[in-house]
Amino acid sequence: MNDSLKPNSLPSFQLAWFCLRSQPKHEVIAATHLQRRNSLEVFVPRVRFKRLTRKGQVWVTEALFPSYFFARFDWHTSLREIYHSPGVSNVVHFGSHWPLIPEETIAALRANVGEADVHLIPDTVAAGDSVRIVGGSLHGLDAVVSRVMPGSKRVAVLMDFLGGQQTVEVDANRIVKDADSRELILGAEARA
Repeated sequence: MNDSLKPNSLPSFQLAWFCLRSQPKHEVIAATHLQRRNSLEVFVPRVRFKRLTRKGQVWVTEALFPSYFFARFDWHTSLREIYHSPGVSNVVHFGSHWPLIPEETIAALRANVGEADVHLIPDTVAAGDSVRIVGGSLHGLDAVVSRVMPGSKRVAVLMDFLGGQQTVEVDANRIVKDADSRELILGAEARA
């Protein structure tokens, strides 16, 4: 990076985006403290999706980048307050280099995540989707959707079972898409 992107060379009172590390699973808490106490602009991109559990599928909301979030501040005047803010571990830096996050990157992430900073990963499935079965005797097995039967709320899935491929019908609420939610949103950003 050139010197114009290092905070040391920024004029005082110039706001720039930085990546901050939070304590584990405290991204929203740390960002909220910075926003309320220091009146900083913060951005915590999150994803909401269904996750497989022993009790069935449940909706969860997680940070897109676990333990990281973004804040816009003047490095010269706010760095000390940032470090002493609850939930913040540090501002990402490499030795004496404090990388800035370009405005375009934040804008692209916000466009992909949406207005509420939470991107909803739909739970609908289509033929060809990789899924995992939740609950029942087939709990935890992977399958591929071969047919969706919307009227009966059932799905036919093709799975490797007992040494061969079998087609099994299961309740639509007993399957969860097998894609990693972070890959889905980050893949959308790469295509944008």
